[in-house]
Amino acid sequence: MGSFSIWHWLIVLLIVVMIFGTKKLKNIGSDLGGAVKGFKDGMKDGASDAATDAPVGQVANGTAHKETIDVQAKEKS
Repeated sequence: MGSFSIWHWLIVLLIVVMIFGTKKLKNIGSDLGGAVKGFKDGMKDGASDAATDAPVGQVANGTAHKETIDVQAKEKS
C-alpha cells in the first residue's frame, strides 16, 4: 500500500487523456512552459536591475544636483 506501481500511473494517465484529450493537455503544457519561462526571465531582469540600481534614498555615484534638497518624510500621527 506504500507506493504506486507503473501500472497504476499508466491507468491514471489513460483516464486523464480520455477526460481532457491530447489537444487540451498540449495547450496546458505549453501555457505552463511559457509561464515558467516568463517567470525565469523576470527573475533575471529583476536581479540585474537590483544590482545596478542605487538603494532608495541614495544618489548613485555622488552625482547630486546642487538644486536637490534632502528631506525626510514624516508620517502623520
